[in-house]
Amino acid sequence: MTSTSFRRSDLRASLWSFRREFLMVGLFSAVANLLMLTPTVYMLQVYDRVLVSHNELTLAAISLICLFLLGVMGVCEWTRSRVLVRAGVRLDDQLGTKVFNASFRACLAGAGAGPARAFSDLLQLRQFITGQGIFAFFDAPWAPFYIAVIFLLHPLLGALAIVFAILQAGLAWFGHRRTVAPAEAAGQAASDLHLYLQGKLRNSEVLEAMGMVENLRHRWRERHRLFLARNASAQAVSNRVMAWSKFIRYSQQSLALGAGALLVIDGQLTVGGMLAGSVLMSRALAPIDLMVGSWRGFVGARAAFARLEQLLREFPDRADLQSPAPPRGELTLRNVTAQASGRAAPILHNIDFSITPGTVVAILGPSGAGKSTLARVMVGIWPGVAGEVLLDGTPIDSWSRLALGPHLGYLPQDVELFDGTIAENIARFSAIDATKVIEAARCAGLHDVILRLPNGYDTVIGEAGGMLSGGLRQRIALARAVYGYPALVVLDEPNANLDDAGETALARTVRQLKAKGKTVFLITHRPGLIGAADWVLLLNDGRLVASGPRAEVAATLGRRPPTTAAAQPSPSELARQPA
Repeated sequence: MTSTSFRRSDLRASLWSFRREFLMVGLFSAVANLLMLTPTVYMLQVYDRVLVSHNELTLAAISLICLFLLGVMGVCEWTRSRVLVRAGVRLDDQLGTKVFNASFRACLAGAGAGPARAFSDLLQLRQFITGQGIFAFFDAPWAPFYIAVIFLLHPLLGALAIVFAILQAGLAWFGHRRTVAPAEAAGQAASDLHLYLQGKLRNSEVLEAMGMVENLRHRWRERHRLFLARNASAQAVSNRVMAWSKFIRYSQQSLALGAGALLVIDGQLTVGGMLAGSVLMSRALAPIDLMVGSWRGFVGARAAFARLEQLLREFPDRADLQSPAPPRGELTLRNVTAQASGRAAPILHNIDFSITPGTVVAILGPSGAGKSTLARVMVGIWPGVAGEVLLDGTPIDSWSRLALGPHLGYLPQDVELFDGTIAENIARFSAIDATKVIEAARCAGLHDVILRLPNGYDTVIGEAGGMLSGGLRQRIALARAVYGYPALVVLDEPNANLDDAGETALARTVRQLKAKGKTVFLITHRPGLIGAADWVLLLNDGRLVASGPRAEVAATLGRRPPTTAAAQPSPSELARQPA
């Protein structure tokens, strides 16, 4: 089996592992459907034997037998539901981690709607598998059996049952053809509306401050109207199918009773047979009717299955990821080109450099030069990369993130903290090592500031750290980046929100990391922080135009036209910075 075929069948393989449970459900369904004949047989005995003989003992005996068989049928119904519920829980346990990891990587690559959508699909699939709709597929194969029993009562009733079965099956097919597209369109519109509103509400302060709420409401209203229209269209088709289904079902019940009465009048059938035929016909068509009623759920579950299968196929679990010895921090880029979706020209072009452990590197360049993209490439989180990014000679994308994460420190330009305490955020939500947390906070010059807070390190910062100032958020994120003194630290504009005291603490942090032999990359525009750098990389328009020791790059800048080093420290400022 090829890797591609394995990936394509990953979700199917997970469902196939529950074949024993589905077989048990099938067996219990078989027993339950056989015992469904109990009320019919009981009815025949009462009308055609007890009422004729007036024998109370016979009535008591068949009543006891009927109650026992109905009890067995109830146990079978309960057991098959229980088996499916437990299978659904196991399915969630089996796929939950895979779906979360795959959806997270898809979100990182800009190719998915995030874990919320993926888990919604998993929930929809699990609910359908454990719900009433799935029973229709186990009960439907017994419809021919019931029709055969009806034929034993009288061929006319059997023929009538076949006619109505064909009508119900045709209605199910028609419903499938007419409801799939509207239901999928309504589901997509609902998802887009939720994601749009959720994304905008995260910036509610900006919206309120600049009076943008009304403008946003108009855009939301347009999307909401589209959702309502598509949902109304899907419901209209579904309701129309349900209405026809009810008409056929009630017509079947009435006509079956009428046909039986005609046969009784002609002496071809007993009264008990007439009533039994009507009940059997309703039972024979019940699974088809249930399929019609649950068709929209089936369509939604099928679409969720397709999305999950595509997600797991495109972002499978990597079994070949390595967990080698802790890295020393040697970083090498060879012919690295970074692309972005929707953009024809690359952001980075043929970047080449090699940095030895213990080096502090300053990355300079004008806005839009690709510095932040380079930072993401170096820590292995940029999706569209060609070339090699090597950490200690090993491709960084071949490392297990669980093993590599503690050895990487990353401070993005847009600081993102998470709901929890300060200690949990600094410790990266792993098991809190108080000594390491305090050491990281001291390294970031944050310890005394935290102690002045009401609850110290146990202060809950709220979602995205919204309760803190920008400077404090950035310093907490810096402490998180240096937690445990990782081998490779990449800091993107780490002093953007810092005051003089914060910038002094940052410079001290960089010197401590350098003293411990850690590799540090600094993306900055401020000359004060460049003094800690041993090496300088100069980017312009996505190309590496200069690379080398700080003094050499300063000399290179002195020979270039002024426009090349726009928004950067002048060559004299670079040269004056202490080593």
